[in-house]
Amino acid sequence: MIFRQLFEPLSSTYTYLLGCEETSLAVLIDPVIVAVERDLAEITRLGLTLAYTLDTHIHADHITAALELKKQAGSKIAAPACDRLPCADLGIEEGRPLTVGGIVLHPLHTPGHTDGHFAYLAGDRVFTGDALLIDGCGRTDFQNGDADALYKSVREKLFSLADDVLVYPAHDYKNRRVSSIAQEKKRNPRLGGKRTLEQFKNIMANLNLPYPTFIDYAVPGNRQCGVCPCELPALLEKYCRHMTESRQG
Repeated sequence: MIFRQLFEPLSSTYTYLLGCEETSLAVLIDPVIVAVERDLAEITRLGLTLAYTLDTHIHADHITAALELKKQAGSKIAAPACDRLPCADLGIEEGRPLTVGGIVLHPLHTPGHTDGHFAYLAGDRVFTGDALLIDGCGRTDFQNGDADALYKSVREKLFSLADDVLVYPAHDYKNRRVSSIAQEKKRNPRLGGKRTLEQFKNIMANLNLPYPTFIDYAVPGNRQCGVCPCELPALLEKYCRHMTESRQG
């Protein structure tokens, strides 16, 4: 399998490119609108054809590139079926693998950060979105987030995977790229070790995080599979303006 981990610095988002070496078909997990040119250039460089974009959830911190990539590359949009997005070509459900050439992605419904959140297991790696981060997890105080549900998703579903499965999250803010199920089970300060549900709920209730900067624009835009608002405050225009340069992680 061809694999690339791409980093978008504005929202600290990881986008994952998976390509089938036999068919040259590819899927992009969690693409970001401001990095469309970067992603298309990488796909072309590798001689791949983008078959699907696939989001882990409706993001609050960036606009997905799903719709723009469909327009430019002809790819189909796959998204969690429970979010009922009329713009999606394929609704993702647990128990129904997504096959792209020789790549098989097994959807795992992992609610808690949002109610429609999914992780995707592909062989020896799992793409955990915001449900499980490296030494952390996504917040649970908006978009029908639920600390009880997130604790169950991680402890009962993700932590039941084999210890050597690699964990690739949707974000990292400390320049870390990958973890493992064993590592997160052992040392994740919010969900690892013998952390109880009540302890976790207390942690999440006392994070005192600010209201997300871009959420009021990102969520409606992502419910349309990646539509930038017609008018944005000047300080937020960078979230929809295509970058001329973007680091790769």
